[in-house]
Order: sequence, then C-alpha cells, then structure tokens
Amino acid sequence: MPRLREGTLAAHRSVVQAAILDATGALVARGGLRAVTMSQVAADAGIGRATLYRYFPDVDALLHAWHERRLGQHLHELAGLRRAGGPALDRLAAVLQAFGSIRHRHPGVGDAAPLHGGAAVTRAHGHVREMVHGLVSAAAADGAVRTDVPPAELAAYCLASLDAAAELGSGEAVERLVAVTLDGLRPRG
Repeated sequence: MPRLREGTLAAHRSVVQAAILDATGALVARGGLRAVTMSQVAADAGIGRATLYRYFPDVDALLHAWHERRLGQHLHELAGLRRAGGPALDRLAAVLQAFGSIRHRHPGVGDAAPLHGGAAVTRAHGHVREMVHGLVSAAAADGAVRTDVPPAELAAYCLASLDAAAELGSGEAVERLVAVTLDGLRPRG
C-alpha cells in the first residue's frame, strides 16, 4: 500500500486506522486470532510498526478494535433490515435470518472467546434485543405474532434459539432453525 495521505489530519488518521483494521481482519480470516502480530499488521497495512503503535499499544487492543468495528457492521446490517419496507413479520424474519447467519459464520468460540465478553458485545446484544423486541411488538400488533406471551419474552426466545446457529453445519440448517423459530411465534388457535 502506498503512503496514506488525505486532506486533513483527521481524514488521514481515519484512512490509516481503516487500513490497520482491514489488515487485521484479513490476517484473522487467513489464520485466526493467533496469526495477528503487530509486525504482520504493519506490513500488510503498508505502514511502519512505529505508526501502528501510535494507534494501538498491543495486539489485544488491536483485536478488540477490529472486533468492535465488526460488531458495528453487523448491527448496521441488522438495522437496515429492520428499517426496510414491508410487514413487520417479514422484517422480523429477515433480521432473524441475518442474525442466525452471523452467529453461524462467527460462532465466538475457540480462540475468539476473549473478544466476546466486553462492553461492546454487551451493548451490541442490547441493540439486537431491542430490534427484535420492536419487530415482535409490531408483528403482534399486526396480528401476525402470538399475543399470549409478552413481546420481550418472545424476543428472548428468538435470540436464544438462534444462538444455536453457531453450532450448525450449513446455511440451510440456519434457514431451518429460523423457520422453526418463526413457527413458535405464530398465533395460537
């Protein structure tokens, strides 16, 4: 990568940080968290190690920043599906499918487990819970979801069910899990 230059210092810093986090993500994708070293990230980002250390003091801080950015990307994807047009049940199904796919692709076990316990993850789970709760409430108001169970409990059911997607072997299995989860929301009688 050529030297990174932008019109303002803030823009330059943003470009450099993005390059660092992109390089980190590529390393994680190729070899897991243990493949990430400060030297390799600096080389892959096209910057010097001293520059990298100005942004992140160590690999742990770098991995947490990369993970937090990834959480933000997932939340952005889910929020877009929540805001899409159409009936609340259709939007709920889309959000649950995307959440299940995310859980399937990024199970959060093994060497990634330390990244899944921080405040950023707690906030992200709260946002997802609020999204699903809002969609369940709207779908219940439309008569598309059962009303004998409070929406907060149904949202908790959905998210707990889809946590199992982390253990499934295929995208088709995730789709089946989402279908079973949605069946549990259908009005009774």
